Amino acid sequence: MKNKILTIAAWIAAHITIIVIAVTAVALSFPASFTWINTSAITPMLGIVMFGMGLTLSPSDFKPVLQNPKSIIIGELAQFIIMPFLAWLLCRLLPLSPGLAIGIILVGCCPGGTASNVICYLAKGDIALSVAMTGVSTLLAPVVTPALVWLLAGESVDIDIIGMFLSIVQVVILPIVLGFGFNHYFRKATKLITPLLPMFSTLAITSIIGIIVAHNSKNITSCSLIVGIAVILHNVFGLILGYSLAALTGSDRRKRSAIAIEVGMQNSGLATSLAATHFTMFPMAAVPGAIFSVWHNFSGSIAAQIFRKQMPEKQKE
Repeated sequence: MKNKILTIAAWIAAHITIIVIAVTAVALSFPASFTWINTSAITPMLGIVMFGMGLTLSPSDFKPVLQNPKSIIIGELAQFIIMPFLAWLLCRLLPLSPGLAIGIILVGCCPGGTASNVICYLAKGDIALSVAMTGVSTLLAPVVTPALVWLLAGESVDIDIIGMFLSIVQVVILPIVLGFGFNHYFRKATKLITPLLPMFSTLAITSIIGIIVAHNSKNITSCSLIVGIAVILHNVFGLILGYSLAALTGSDRRKRSAIAIEVGMQNSGLATSLAATHFTMFPMAAVPGAIFSVWHNFSGSIAAQIFRKQMPEKQKE
């Protein structure tokens, strides 16, 4: 029985892209399948994902920060400069409504997503660097994300910086700290839970996508083309610029892949939660986060294959 559960859990985690696409299609075609769940459920679901991330972390995961600060600094600068600027630029160039623009800027200002670590593993990139970058950017997010959103969108929209700070601490930092502590004090229980974490994360992420897509199905259908263009351009240019910056600064191929993936994939679930909590006057603000979540899983799988093919044979092993 245990082996069957583990097999099912592994299959669900390995096919996240297919599941995300299927859930999106169902939510668009039959909104009632998810509209019975209130959007307020997004926050605790995201907390589950962050708690799971905390369970997988240990002090050793942050050793690369001290041992190789150059790569971390390069990655974090790229994360919080390239992606917010790209989001702002796309909002200037494309005919987006204020709500959609806010949603895209929110995604651009968010830290790296947890799925980036899985994609980095598939790409045979530097996993230790990827995990450290996700951890550092997440810890910086309570201060950096609200500040960047205020800087880029504060002229046109009132930004509750303190409220956003508290939301990120509540939704991201607190669950990670609790997971980290649980892992430290209840290691045996953590070992039993860990194999199931990718499945729980996948189900939570896809549920968040389904809720947002279903509640905004009509709006998504009407704006899917323009938002789709913005999402694809933001993600693709993020991957390219992240990889290029890492290459220009002398990083090896494994580190280039890790930095590119970490920069190109944001925590769109957090962006969706912030939009639903702090920008209720713009219902469309939550839409880009949901579309980003769908696209990130799809593009991440493709990027992993491309980066893996570029890797020297010795580094693939």
